[in-house]
Amino acid sequence: MPAPQAMRSRIVALVEPVVNAAGYDLEEVSVNQAGRRMVVRVVVDADGGVTLDDIAEVSRAVSAALDATDDAFGAGPYTLEVTSPGVDRPLTEPRHWRRNVGRLVKVNIGGRSLTARITAVDDAGVHFTDDKGEQTATFAEVGPGKVQVEFARPTTKDTDEQEGGDQ
Repeated sequence: MPAPQAMRSRIVALVEPVVNAAGYDLEEVSVNQAGRRMVVRVVVDADGGVTLDDIAEVSRAVSAALDATDDAFGAGPYTLEVTSPGVDRPLTEPRHWRRNVGRLVKVNIGGRSLTARITAVDDAGVHFTDDKGEQTATFAEVGPGKVQVEFARPTTKDTDEQEGGDQ
């Protein structure tokens, strides 16, 4: 059986076009040995999020692509896990930031820690708002962001009332 890293490269080459054709982004592929089997974990995401039905659809397509070739595993058995990124996934790519507009995040910008809400993302970078006001950071300036879990996210009405809008 090929080494896991070599397998990973082959698997990415096989499944990335399948995942993209289905309308999703391939976020991560990991390959680990589990006894005689290889465990292949494929993480996919999309604008608007991913549902369980989406995961099932992508899983069938990826499984068919892997089963159609012996190139990735030889004849060895494998277990396929297809999932979406969890809330603890670091925001590192522009698409990650875009998908989390409206969310509260913790991020390092120029060596300083900031907890703020993402208000917009454009070609210039990420726009944040916190209790000190608004600021923009380029993608090169922002370190990996981490979404902060909120049990009660502010609604549009709550935001309007805080800003002195109509009630």
